[in-house]
Amino acid sequence: MPEPQARQVSFSRALFALIGGQIALHSCMAGIRLAAPLAALRDGHAAWSVGVLLGLFAAAPIALALSAGRLADRHGYHRPIQVAVALTVIGGLCAALSTALGSWGFIALCAAAVLSGAGANFGLIAIQRAAGRMATDATELKRVFSWLGLAPALSNVFGPVLAGALIDLSGFRLAFVVLAVLPLASLAWARLVPVEARDVDAPAPPRRNSWDLLQRPGFTRLLLVNWLLSACWDVHTFLVPILGHERGFSASAIGLVLGVFATAVAAVRLAIPVLAHRLREGQVLVAAMLLAGLVFAIYPFALTAWVMGACAIVLGLALGAVQPMIMTTLHQITPHERHGEAIALRSMVINLSSAVMPLAFGLAGAALGASALFWVMGAAVATGSIPARRVGPGPIAA
Repeated sequence: MPEPQARQVSFSRALFALIGGQIALHSCMAGIRLAAPLAALRDGHAAWSVGVLLGLFAAAPIALALSAGRLADRHGYHRPIQVAVALTVIGGLCAALSTALGSWGFIALCAAAVLSGAGANFGLIAIQRAAGRMATDATELKRVFSWLGLAPALSNVFGPVLAGALIDLSGFRLAFVVLAVLPLASLAWARLVPVEARDVDAPAPPRRNSWDLLQRPGFTRLLLVNWLLSACWDVHTFLVPILGHERGFSASAIGLVLGVFATAVAAVRLAIPVLAHRLREGQVLVAAMLLAGLVFAIYPFALTAWVMGACAIVLGLALGAVQPMIMTTLHQITPHERHGEAIALRSMVINLSSAVMPLAFGLAGAALGASALFWVMGAAVATGSIPARRVGPGPIAA
């Protein structure tokens, strides 16, 4: 087999394995994230306990992201994925154990949230780092991260649907046990990912403060743009049910709006690999931010579910294109040997935003109303297109 063809076969197989590994890990976490709050409510815990559980899924990634990034930079893909699988499996088993602990079961559910959240994030950082290092240029980076971006979307469907079906079939214990087994598939997929070659004679790199990455040209700007676009995602998920309820839409209509949004995200990520050679990171980010600002300006005037669905499609196309551009740029502007740390810092920003912003949205929405919050967020993200103009490609850092 010619060398270029052999490389392409090996590349495709490894990328497919990374996607499969992430689906196995993330599906477990997503299934527990659905089932644990339902179990807590079934056992008579107050509604605030659901908020605690959901917060713990994001708290662990915030606390452990840098450790995960450094571990990936030191040891490559395989050791971090083993840690990720161990954490996630133990989390699933803690959730299963909660069904036998009576009043102490909530503590076990909290442990399950922490461990499965940490495991999924450990795996995500290792997988994203490994995927980025497989690429040889910016075009290939965009293609890689477009394909990889499908994994969370598939996982967020498969995990909760599987958990819900098993709960209805045989109860929470069986659901948690099956979810705990899923991450083991990541170890099987890992066998198809080449072991990263390491120079054993190279001196150990000096210990550095991860925060000095923020001083690298363009890195803080990239995180700001990423945070604004991530907040758009969160505010859309938060406000669409509220706005739909105010308009008197049925639950199925509101679900359809969110469903077409997710479909548009997946569609644009399928299209990017075909168009990657024509796309420029900064241009795509600017266009996405301006388009998101425009959609948020229009959303409050959407009086029918069809119009809201059209807005959701346009917003999904805009936001779906963002992650491949962010990850491509991140790999270009950070040192090759510190990609894990850089991905970890990005993960911290996103998880912190996802943990804090819903509370901020709730307070702002109560004071201003859903329409005003759409307009405020739209103005913020449109303004963010100004620094996004300075986000652009460069040579891949060596």
